[in-house]
Amino acid sequence: MAVSDRSRSGTALADAVHRWGVRAPWVGLALAVPFGLLAPSLPPAVRYAPFLASVLLFGFPHGAVDHLVPARLAGIDLGRSVGAVVAVYAVLGVGYGLWWLLAPASAFVAFVLITWIHWGQGDVYALLALAEAEHLKTRAERALSLVVRGGLPMLVPLVGHPETYRRVANALVGLFAGDAAALDAAFTPTARAGVAVGFGAVTLLALAAGARRVRRGDAARRPWLVDTGETVGLWAYFLLVPPILAIGLYFCFWHAVRHVARLELLDPDARTALAAGDLTGTLRRFARDAAPATVGGLLVVAGVWAVAPRPSAGPEGLLAVYLVAIAVLTLPHVAVVTWMDARQGVWCASKDGTSKNGTSRRPR
Repeated sequence: MAVSDRSRSGTALADAVHRWGVRAPWVGLALAVPFGLLAPSLPPAVRYAPFLASVLLFGFPHGAVDHLVPARLAGIDLGRSVGAVVAVYAVLGVGYGLWWLLAPASAFVAFVLITWIHWGQGDVYALLALAEAEHLKTRAERALSLVVRGGLPMLVPLVGHPETYRRVANALVGLFAGDAAALDAAFTPTARAGVAVGFGAVTLLALAAGARRVRRGDAARRPWLVDTGETVGLWAYFLLVPPILAIGLYFCFWHAVRHVARLELLDPDARTALAAGDLTGTLRRFARDAAPATVGGLLVVAGVWAVAPRPSAGPEGLLAVYLVAIAVLTLPHVAVVTWMDARQGVWCASKDGTSKNGTSRRPR
């Protein structure tokens, strides 16, 4: 292939990934806002529909290719790759499942924190690798971005929709006959005001730090504008749209889509297909790779239903079973993604934002 051909191929791939990983999630959630404002008047089945869709549409399957990650990212033998990831899932998943059985209230708090970290790390990678954000040069700036991006879906719904948040918490804790009264303090007006002020201040600090780099000429303006637009937009989105619908749509069309884009960049065949504009073929390949583990995940849902002392057939009870199953699978998934971050250099920046040889470090 000639140099010009490789250049065109690389540009086409970058454009395809940017459309998929940066623009598409934003457009999807923006279109969902008017629908979300009508959600209180819609039947419960419609409000819960995104979670049902997430079983097959990006959400549940986005972690179902973890067993291939070590092979694709580090060249590890496929058998060892699968064995290592299965072991991680078995140890962490079973351990966290026992936590839910023994202390469901604290397990719920842990679920919020784990999801906060995971969704934050997903957006940090997307900003660095997909949006080419230059204003997140240091570990501290990236950590601050993680806190903000992960906190948006976890904290803003608490500020705007406390009663729905409380019902979901009660459903998950009550699934294991736990007492959710220990969580009541988080839903008081004083606590919610503190979250709004404190998290709002952290958000402004993160955006201001990026703006300072742009003003000094240390970073390009456009990626910072993307970061700012997404952050402000997500604040509005989670304030306006009822949490069950908002989180369900975000899970499918924001977090999961971006992670799938990250995964497909590890697959040479997928990169070639994307560069050629064949998104359908890329997604078909991903669906094939994710199918076996997705079925395994559904067995975990069935296992939670069988083990839970108080499963309910109502919408909130079914959602509680599904969310606990996701929680059990999320902890080992976070372990895999954290390993990916380490291998791809997401956190490899010195205090001044450079690598040891003085060049800017971005995820490979």
